[in-house]
Amino acid sequence: MKFIKRLFIFVLVCTLLGIGTIFGFYLYVKPELPDVATLRDVKLQTPMQIFSQDGKLISQFGEKRRIPVTYDETPPHLIEALIATEDSRFYEHPGIDPIGITRAALVVAVSGSAKQGASTITQQLARNFFLSNEKKIMRKIKEIFIAIHIEQLLSKQEIMELYVNKIFLGYRSYGFGAAAQTYFGKDLKDLTLSEVATLAGMPKAPSTMNPIYSIERATNRRNVVLQRMLNEEYITQAEYDQARNEVIISRYHGAEIELNAPYVAELARAWMVSRYGEEAYTSGMNVYTTVDSKLQSAANEASINNLIAYDERHGYRGAEKVLWQEGQTPLNTQEMDKILSKVPTYGELTPAVVTSVTAQQAKVWVKNQGAQTLDWDGIKWARKFLTDERQGPAPSSATELLTAGEQIWVRPIETLTDNQEQSTTWHLSQVPNANTAFVAMNPENGAVLSLIGGFNFVHNKFNRATQSVRQVGSSIKPFIYSAAIDKGLTLATLVNDAPINQWDKSQGTAWRPKNSPPTYIGPTRLRIGLAQSKNVMAVRVLREVGLDETRQYLTRFGFDIDQLPRSETIALGAGSLTPMKMAQGYSVFANGGYYVEPYYISKVEGPFGDLEFEAKPKIICRDSCFSEGSDEQSNEFLEQDIDPIDVEQSAQYAPQVISEQTAFLVREMMYSNIWGGGNWSEGTGWNGTGWRAQALKRRDIGGKTGTTNDSKDTWYNGYGPGMVAISWVGFDDHTRKLGRTVPNSNLGKDQNSGVEAGARTAQPAWVDFMKVALAGVPSQEKEIPANIVRVRIDRNSGLLTNKFDASSMFEYFLEGTEPKDFVSDEVTDSIYTSAENEELF
Repeated sequence: MKFIKRLFIFVLVCTLLGIGTIFGFYLYVKPELPDVATLRDVKLQTPMQIFSQDGKLISQFGEKRRIPVTYDETPPHLIEALIATEDSRFYEHPGIDPIGITRAALVVAVSGSAKQGASTITQQLARNFFLSNEKKIMRKIKEIFIAIHIEQLLSKQEIMELYVNKIFLGYRSYGFGAAAQTYFGKDLKDLTLSEVATLAGMPKAPSTMNPIYSIERATNRRNVVLQRMLNEEYITQAEYDQARNEVIISRYHGAEIELNAPYVAELARAWMVSRYGEEAYTSGMNVYTTVDSKLQSAANEASINNLIAYDERHGYRGAEKVLWQEGQTPLNTQEMDKILSKVPTYGELTPAVVTSVTAQQAKVWVKNQGAQTLDWDGIKWARKFLTDERQGPAPSSATELLTAGEQIWVRPIETLTDNQEQSTTWHLSQVPNANTAFVAMNPENGAVLSLIGGFNFVHNKFNRATQSVRQVGSSIKPFIYSAAIDKGLTLATLVNDAPINQWDKSQGTAWRPKNSPPTYIGPTRLRIGLAQSKNVMAVRVLREVGLDETRQYLTRFGFDIDQLPRSETIALGAGSLTPMKMAQGYSVFANGGYYVEPYYISKVEGPFGDLEFEAKPKIICRDSCFSEGSDEQSNEFLEQDIDPIDVEQSAQYAPQVISEQTAFLVREMMYSNIWGGGNWSEGTGWNGTGWRAQALKRRDIGGKTGTTNDSKDTWYNGYGPGMVAISWVGFDDHTRKLGRTVPNSNLGKDQNSGVEAGARTAQPAWVDFMKVALAGVPSQEKEIPANIVRVRIDRNSGLLTNKFDASSMFEYFLEGTEPKDFVSDEVTDSIYTSAENEELF
C-alpha cells in the first residue's frame, strides 16, 4: 500500500508538473500566437485570370496556381485517402493525436531517428497558414497550440476544406484542384481512384513524389495510399486491384490558354495592378475584356500572315546559326532536341535544324515535331535578301539556300487534300524584321474587339497598337477634309490638282509637295481628291480651312495637338499618332460624329462570381435623350485629358464632335476610296487607292490608305458594319524604309510587288480580317441623315446639269450648299488655260 501510495503521488506530481509545463509554455508563446479567427475570413491566394468577352481564357497571372473547391465539391475518395494516409483519427482528436505522438516517440526511442510523423491534418494546416517548416521544438509547440485553437473555432469539414485548398503539391500548385489540372489536365471531380491516390500521397514530399519528377516514386507512394484505404475499408479489394494496376499517365499541364491575345492580357494585367495593387495577382479575380475571340483570332491570322508575306517577298536572310560545318560530325537527335528546346517558338514560327539537302528538298529536325520535309514549294520563295530595295535572283535549287547543320525557322501550312482532309506541309520561313499592329473597335461604345501589338509577344513585348507613336501619312486626310466640309466645302467643290511651288524664306528653298504617283489632273472634285489621296489637293484644302483652325479642329477626335506639327506638312501626314488613336478618330466618322473613348476591360468578377467592377462607356444619344427642363447636350467638343483605360464613370452621353451630316459626307469620300466612281464601260470610271478591298464585295465599307515619305509607315484605316479596323506595318527603326520588290519568277502571277505603300503593305491584313469579321453580317443599307440632299451634277465642273449621260452623276450635299448654277455648254481645250483655275485654293 505504501508503494502504491508513493507511486500515486509521483504520478500526480508528474501530471501537475506536465500540466504546469504545458501551461507555462502556453503563457510563454501566447503573445506570438496568431489570431486563428482569421481563418474564417481567409482569402486563398488564387491567380488572376484574363478572359475574352465570350469567356475564352487569354492568360493567367500569379505565382501560385490554385483552383478552390468546397467541401461538397471534393471527391469523397480524396477525403478518405487523406484521412487514411495523413490522419486516421481525424474525426476523433481535438487537433493533436496523443496516440500518434506516443507511437512516434516510441519509434524515435527504439530507432534513434524520426521515421514516423505525428502531425495531424489540423497541425499541417496550422503550419501552412501560420508557421514555417523549420525543425525546431518551439515551432512544434506553437503548432500544437494553434491546432487546438483551430479545432475550437472550425468544424472538421471546414478544416478539411481549408487543407484541400491550401496544401502545396509541387509545380506551383496549391490545393488539390490545381494539382489535378497540373498533373492530369482534369477537374478534380473527374479523377480516377488511382489519380486521387497519387495526389493524396504527395503532401509528404510534393517535390519528389509527384509523377512528373519520378513516376516510380509516385507509383510506390500511390500504392501505399491505396493499401491504407483498403485497410481502413474505404475501398473494396476489387477497387484496390483495379487502381493499383492502373498505369499513371502524367505530364505538366499549364493553364489552358484558349485565345492568343498576349498584348491584351498585358494591358489588362497592368490595369488590374494599377487599380488593385500587387494583391491582384493572388486575388482570384476574373477579368473579362472587350475582346471578341473570333475577331481576335481573325486579326492574329490576318496581320501576322501579312507581315510574313511582306518579309518573305523581300528575300531570305539566311540561317539563324550554324551548328556544324561540312565535314564535322552531325549532331544526333538528342543533341538537336537539347539545343532547340532553348530556342523559343514564335507562334507558328518554329526553330528547326537542317539535316540533309537535295536539289528540290530538305530534311529538317523540327522542335517538338521531329523529322520533317521541306518540299520545293515551301522553299522556292527564298531568293536572297540584298537590301530593302533589292532582292537576288530566284533560286533554282534548295542547295543554293540551305546546308546541313544550319538552324533555321519553319512554319506549318494547313491545306485540304482532294478528299477534303487536313494536310500539313512545312515551309521555310524567318523572323520578320519589320513589325505590325492591328486594332478593331466598336465605334458605338469604344469597346476594343481585337488588338495586335506586334509580331509576337515573346519576341518583343512592346505594344505598337497603344505605345508606338508613328507618322500617319495620308491617314490624316479624312480629318482635314472633315474640317473643310464644316467650313462650307462640298464633295463637288473643285480643288486644283496641280503642282505647288512655295518659296520658304527661312530655309532658302522651295517647298514642292508632290502627288504619289506624281501625276496631276487639274481641277478635281473633293470626293476624288480624298479617294485618290491627292497630296497637293490636301494642302490646298488645309489652306482654305487655315492651319491653326485645322489643328484645333483635329483635337475634337481626341488627338493631342502637340503631336500635330504647326506646319502645312500636316496635310501630308507629318502628325504622329498610335493605331489606337487612329481607331478612336475613325470611329467618329463611323458612328455619325460622336467621340467615344476606347476601353478594353468589360468587367471584373471576384473569385466567387461577385461583380467587382463594370465598365460604363459613354452612350451615343441620337434621339431625344433628355428629360424636360434639363439642359440640352452641347455639340461643342470640350478639350479633356483622354485616358483609354479610365472607364469607370457614371453612364453619360458621348459628346457629338462633328455633325451627323459631316460624318456622312466624309464616309462617302472613304467609300469612294474603295469603290471609286464613274462608269467604266463609258470611259468615266476611276478607282480609289483602297480598291483592293473591292474583293470583299460589300458596298457598306470604306477606308483610307496611309503612306509616309519613303514608305516608313504604311496604314489602312477603314470601317464596316459595327466596327472600325486599323492596320499598320513598319520598322521599329523609324529611319528604315519598307522598300520595294520586283516579281519573283518562281511564283505565280498574283504577286504583291512594287513600292511598299499603305494599299500594298497594310491593307491586305485589313481585307483578310474583314472577310472573317463581316462573314454572315447582313449588308447595311445607306442611311441618309436629315438635311442631306442628292442632286445631279456635272462630273467635271461639279455644277448642276440637265444631262443624263456619262458626263453627269448624283452627288450628296448638306442642304443649302448644293450648287445653284448650271454647267455651261462651252468647251475649253485645257483645264489650265483659264486664269480662274488658280483661284481653286
